Formats: sequence, structure tokens, C-alpha cells
Amino acid sequence: MVPFLSALQVFLSVVLIFLVLMHSGKDAGLSGAFGVGTGAGPFGGGSLVERNLNRWTVGFAIAFTINTILLIKLS
Repeated sequence: MVPFLSALQVFLSVVLIFLVLMHSGKDAGLSGAFGVGTGAGPFGGGSLVERNLNRWTVGFAIAFTINTILLIKLS
């Protein structure tokens, strides 16, 4: 079980890093290269793509946290 969770942790961390880098900052970052919109809404992300990117990032961050806790408990 632990080797599977360790491999999953590596996968989650790589995907999470990629998702965070996709977010647009003050300089539009890497997200501009992949067409993520810079729409201005009440909380910064106005476009549908930006909102979905936020949802995916939060989802993977939660999965990463749960997997980290499971790895600590099982080790």
C-alpha cells in the first residue's frame, strides 16, 4: 500500500506544480502561453477556464494533503 501511495504522491505533486504554474499572476506567467484567460471578475478569475483551473488546483491540493496524511499514518 505504501509504495502505491508514494507513487501517487509523486504524481500528485507534479500535477499540482503544473496547475499552480498555469495560474495567471501579475505578469500572466505560463498561463498566457496556454491560453488561460485573464478575465477580471470579483475574485480575479472571470473566465470559465480560470474558474475550472481553480477547481482542479483545489481538488489536487486536497488529494495531495489527504495522501500526505495517509503516508504519515502508514509509515
